[in-house]
Amino acid sequence: MAEARSGVQTLEPWNDPDAKPYIRIQNVSKKFGDFVAVNNVSLDIYQNELFCLLGGSGCGKSTLLRMLAGFENLTNGNIFIDGVDMVGIPPYDRPANMMFQSYALFPHMTVEGNIAFGLKQDRVPKTEINKRVKEMLDLVQLGPFAKRRPHQLSGGQRQRVALARALVKQPKVLLLDEPLGALDKKLREETQFELVNIQEGSGVTFIVVTHDQEEAMTLSTRIGVMDKGEIVQVGTPTEIYEYPDSRFVADFIGSVNMFEGRIIEDEADHVRIASDEAGCNLFIDHGLSTTPGAKVWVAVRPEKISLSREKPNGEENCTTGRVDEIAYLGNLSVYRVELESGKQMRVTMPNLVRDAAERITWDERVYATWQPSSGVVLTR
Repeated sequence: MAEARSGVQTLEPWNDPDAKPYIRIQNVSKKFGDFVAVNNVSLDIYQNELFCLLGGSGCGKSTLLRMLAGFENLTNGNIFIDGVDMVGIPPYDRPANMMFQSYALFPHMTVEGNIAFGLKQDRVPKTEINKRVKEMLDLVQLGPFAKRRPHQLSGGQRQRVALARALVKQPKVLLLDEPLGALDKKLREETQFELVNIQEGSGVTFIVVTHDQEEAMTLSTRIGVMDKGEIVQVGTPTEIYEYPDSRFVADFIGSVNMFEGRIIEDEADHVRIASDEAGCNLFIDHGLSTTPGAKVWVAVRPEKISLSREKPNGEENCTTGRVDEIAYLGNLSVYRVELESGKQMRVTMPNLVRDAAERITWDERVYATWQPSSGVVLTR
């Protein structure tokens, strides 16, 4: 059982063997000449999810989104939405709307005019248009701005108008390509929470494409990490961050320290790894079931490491080095420590005291330690 955003204990659909996927992507590939943009992707997305496709430029995430929308044809595979095969169905007949990064609002129309535009094109009765436009204005909290034009709105307000225009046609799925990319950092952070609230209020399944790891972690129920046209890991934000299953995912999501080593002991409840890079043996509090002597990597997040001037008890998960750089960020400081092996370690520590004299500073010799549960062993 897991706690949903509403606080109610519920079984997540991806963990429920009886739940049926709302969107099913089966063995989908897309080639442009000899270039494979999407390579044999299979993915299940459930109703009411806010699912993020996350990856760097050129990984295939936007191409996959455009195939869902019907703007790109599949080279191979099938896509089903609510049990209906989408292959051969044009974009305007699909139960999905797409919201682009540019928003593409009509500058000569008011907010309510922009929202109503698609309904008027579909010849929806005027009373129904008025009702649905008002519902959307309430949902995105833009009622007082209904008579304004786009140039009279902030970037976040224009983003919400575009969102309302996409949702007013009551799609089963809303596809969003870098929806917050045009906003500045502070506004983007604020709008992330608004987007989550709007998605929950609408009940529509959202699929968001983004290259921003923090945005994906904030928005999503689950994340699909893409690399070179493939889905390399799917999981909740916590699973992706705390339990990456490859060096690529560990390195791509947030900051991480990666130590190469070899297995010297592997038991049911622990594993020991010798690591010249770390300058100490690494102890992990769970077994791995791999061959003794095998090469592995241990990923340790910077916030899980503690720095001290005095040597702690114990030799494992304890290394030493010199503070090379410090970045003071207000609520925390980022330390770059050069270990005796020459490897650079990144450590983040909260600034719990105001007195700068008590803080570790440049060129100090320090000890870095972390708990047996903090490291993740990666075999690839």
